Amino acid sequence: MSDPLARLRDMQTADLPVHGGRTLAYVYDSGLPDVDRIGREAVAAYAGSNGLDPTAFPSLLRMENDLVGFTADLLDAPPEAVGTVTSGGTESCLLAVQGARDSRPDVERPRMVVPSTVHAAFLKAAHYFGVEAVVVPVGPDFRADAAAMIAAIDEAPDRTVLVVVSAPSYAHGVVDPVPPVAAAAAERGIRCHVDGCIGGWVLPYAARIGRVVPPWTFAVEGVTSISVDTHKYAYAPKGTSVLLHRTPAHRRPQYFAHADWPGYTMLNSTIQSTKSGGPLAGAWAVVQSLGDAGYEQLTRDVFEAVDRIVAGVDAIPELSLVATPDSTLVALVTDATCDAFTICDEMATREWYVQPQMSYDGQPPNVHLSVSAATLAHVDEFLTALTESVAAAVAAGPVGVDPGVAAFIETLDPATLSDDDFDGLLAASGLVGGGEGLSLPERMAEVNAMLDLASPAMREALLVAFLDRLARPNR
Repeated sequence: MSDPLARLRDMQTADLPVHGGRTLAYVYDSGLPDVDRIGREAVAAYAGSNGLDPTAFPSLLRMENDLVGFTADLLDAPPEAVGTVTSGGTESCLLAVQGARDSRPDVERPRMVVPSTVHAAFLKAAHYFGVEAVVVPVGPDFRADAAAMIAAIDEAPDRTVLVVVSAPSYAHGVVDPVPPVAAAAAERGIRCHVDGCIGGWVLPYAARIGRVVPPWTFAVEGVTSISVDTHKYAYAPKGTSVLLHRTPAHRRPQYFAHADWPGYTMLNSTIQSTKSGGPLAGAWAVVQSLGDAGYEQLTRDVFEAVDRIVAGVDAIPELSLVATPDSTLVALVTDATCDAFTICDEMATREWYVQPQMSYDGQPPNVHLSVSAATLAHVDEFLTALTESVAAAVAAGPVGVDPGVAAFIETLDPATLSDDDFDGLLAASGLVGGGEGLSLPERMAEVNAMLDLASPAMREALLVAFLDRLARPNR
């Protein structure tokens, strides 16, 4: 008989490391083994519990209320504030949009106003829930343009059900000007949601240790809801997030109930019905273990790492910051001597995972870092690897795409392509190879450079086709 746990461990060797502070995307590492152990054991203890019915599992209700209460205190929420634990930031964002839409049943064609830097989860929500997304360009500092946001609201205030701002935006790590946008929304009777999914747990502690943080919490009048992920900088196991509402009335449209069928009366606070109690228990246990003092120290650690990385980047002439970070996210752009995609490849050869971001609206591709507390112990190694990677990228020269291929890519219209066309494009781009399964090249710079030339619609269609080919059953 095969040992499935041994097989799991063997398969996991191909994955990115989730500990050690060297993976600067997707995972958030406290660097504290005991905290990780507590989280894992709590998840295992509650893996079979079902959050569908809080009366059947009252311990889950207790943990959820504890976690929401801790978060409410952290974010300056008023005494009447309420909240819900969700499966992650995307579900929190979806529910913020759905709740805003359903709070206005009188609006036939609801719309929401968002900056161009808003997380894609809100565009996903717009797609799912039939809400028109009015996307407003940001200012030169990559922050939401408050005047432009307000003007967009006023184009159709009777149909606008939600305005969204970020603290911080994922792509650039800067906090939007929440007070003027929230005030304008409140004056017009419109909800204002702050997406604090990635920064919401670390920014309050940053303010406590004396760092300058733009105002964004419930202390800002007009903010009606905030999302904050506990599986990011609360360093809890995947996947939990908290969606807070200023009042119970703001949360009520989020709920779904259905009694007009032969079965039990369904009552849901989130998009999920059945949901494991494991992630909630893991988040609760980690938050209880660390407490305010633990999070304050982890915040000191992560910002020391950020500051040292920023200072180190300043000493590399080919690199510069896209924007001075307000939080723990750092985006780096190159000069004309090298390119971001090659740097990402070079970092991977040195066992550092950093994330490439494509060009957008005239801005070039960049290297994105989500810095964790665990990175602090390895900052010198990181900066050495980054310096070496930039030097290697300069030596190689900026990655290029054959002009004929570039011209061809620019003419492609995804609406006119067949499945066979997509198969050919995937093979030509290097995203899939011959034979069975996935065959990605070890270096992705040329692939990314070709993708970067494609229109957003073409890139979306190509990657959807890639995911479709990738997700096929093993038989």
